[in-house]
Amino acid sequence: MSQINELYARNYDLHPPALVPEYKTSVLRSPKHALISLQNSLSEITGPVFGDHELGPLDNDLILNYAKQGLPIGERIIVHGYVRDENGLPLRNALVEVWQANAGGRYRHKKDRYLAPIDPNFGGCGRMLTDDNGYYFFRTIKPGPYPWRNRVNDWRPAHIHFSLSGDAFAQRLITQMYFEGDPLIAGCPIVRGINNDDAVRTLIAGLDKTASVQLDSLAYRFDLVLRGHRATLFENRLQGNP
Repeated sequence: MSQINELYARNYDLHPPALVPEYKTSVLRSPKHALISLQNSLSEITGPVFGDHELGPLDNDLILNYAKQGLPIGERIIVHGYVRDENGLPLRNALVEVWQANAGGRYRHKKDRYLAPIDPNFGGCGRMLTDDNGYYFFRTIKPGPYPWRNRVNDWRPAHIHFSLSGDAFAQRLITQMYFEGDPLIAGCPIVRGINNDDAVRTLIAGLDKTASVQLDSLAYRFDLVLRGHRATLFENRLQGNP
């Protein structure tokens, strides 16, 4: 029987602090006291388990999965990459969920009042499972930037939201992906809340023309790393490694 190992502690040097005064809403939402570190329980380091039967055939195709009377407007792109853990091992059957604004920077959400129009053929949500190598991909429309009420004339860079669920509840990660070359990234208060340049670079997807579809879509590569298990030494190798 294989041993169930706890997960590594989070490296908070790579994560933004809860309170970033330049990011106005964090002032009210951040905790007022120091966080308490708890030991992982069995329920946090086992499960969840996902299967292909839970997903639809177009769940990873945001170009088609909401189309009703035509195709959505905007630049067609492919986003792809690998999900691995801190030990470099691929995470199989990790659930990757994405949501985003449309090409004009408008979300399909009742509280989004930005003046850009709703695209009737674009829902902006998708999901997929990684394969045995931890690989995922999806098609979508490149989202547009949009203004937000933080400071005068603040704009969010174009981005896609990611939610990842690995093989343990304590691996759950919610993050955002930005696009290489976007001049709005450097001035975004949310991005500036990360005090580690290397960590910021991991949030920026690079243009990957090797995965582009000729006369159809450009591609962007975005790899993700989730917390790893504290593997045990077994017969001179780390348990779980090939």
